[in-house]
Amino acid sequence: MTERADIRISWEMPATPSGLAGRVERFMGPGKRRSESAVELGGGALCALLLAAGVWASGAVEGWSAAQLAVVALIGLDLVGGVLTNSTNAAKRWYHRAAPGARRARLLFVAAHLAHLAAMGLVVLSGDWLWMAGNAALLAVGAVGVEFAPLHLRRPVSMVVLTAAVTVNLFWLDVPPQLAWFAPLFFLKLVVCHLVPEAPLERARDV
Repeated sequence: MTERADIRISWEMPATPSGLAGRVERFMGPGKRRSESAVELGGGALCALLLAAGVWASGAVEGWSAAQLAVVALIGLDLVGGVLTNSTNAAKRWYHRAAPGARRARLLFVAAHLAHLAAMGLVVLSGDWLWMAGNAALLAVGAVGVEFAPLHLRRPVSMVVLTAAVTVNLFWLDVPPQLAWFAPLFFLKLVVCHLVPEAPLERARDV
């Protein structure tokens, strides 16, 4: 089949500055276009407002302490923003570049989010160890499964992991309805958006 002339895959990354500015740029993905940033900021704001409105309407906020409210707010913002950021071409180019240690960096990024499970389980769910251990196991098995799957199978494998994790959380790792958003966004961000090496597609005429 003839390749499409109106689309190209671009793995080219611009140089990044030294110091804190460079570290932030690399964390988010170097070379992000204004259009990507606009969708990320605008879409993130919309989704965060919808999430906040839903949690507020549930009435759960009235029974939460300041610490619980802070944990829910920070994790909610991180997951919403992380889904969008890790989906951009800039992030795909950076985290899936051909470089020594790239796989280790991806898995460390995922492992760092065990802190989310600890904060949610200990602070918000009052020490629900079954919920924390269950989701930690799902994350570990799922991340390794996606990362070490054959390249052409990583996307469907990630969907298996996401679907299984959400289903397990719905039926066996129960949380209050106002927190039902956590598992879908958590596994979407890490297993699908971060670990799947999708090609950075661009319209050829924009280059």
